[in-house]
Parts: sequence; structure tokens; C-alpha cells
Amino acid sequence: MSKLTLFAQIIRKLEPNKFKKIVAQYPSDKHQKGCNSWTHLVMMLFCQFAKSQSVRDISNGLH
Repeated sequence: MSKLTLFAQIIRKLEPNKFKKIVAQYPSDKHQKGCNSWTHLVMMLFCQFAKSQSVRDISNGLH
């Protein structure tokens, strides 16, 4: 039995295919360098749920 964090359970509820269709409709990944829209969404959700105050908090939390 695997133990998923609450954050992982929330991310699983999102529909990546629907998100990809929206990104394709509005070409937001056209000139992306290293971080696509999905990764950006996950990072921003993490920031909100973790109540991060700095980039260092985000970086440490995601590692």
C-alpha cells in the first residue's frame, strides 16, 4: 500500500488532458524554456497550500 500525500491526492484530481487542451488552445508553452504550464501550475498550487513566503521555501519543499 502506497501512502500519498494530501498534495499528491489533490493533483491526481486534476485532469491533465483537459489542461493540455487549454494550453494548446492558447499557446502558452510556445516559447517556454525549462518549465511548461503543467509544471508551473503544480508549483503554484504547492506555494499556495504550503503558504510559502520565498522562492527558497518552494525549492526546499519541492525537493
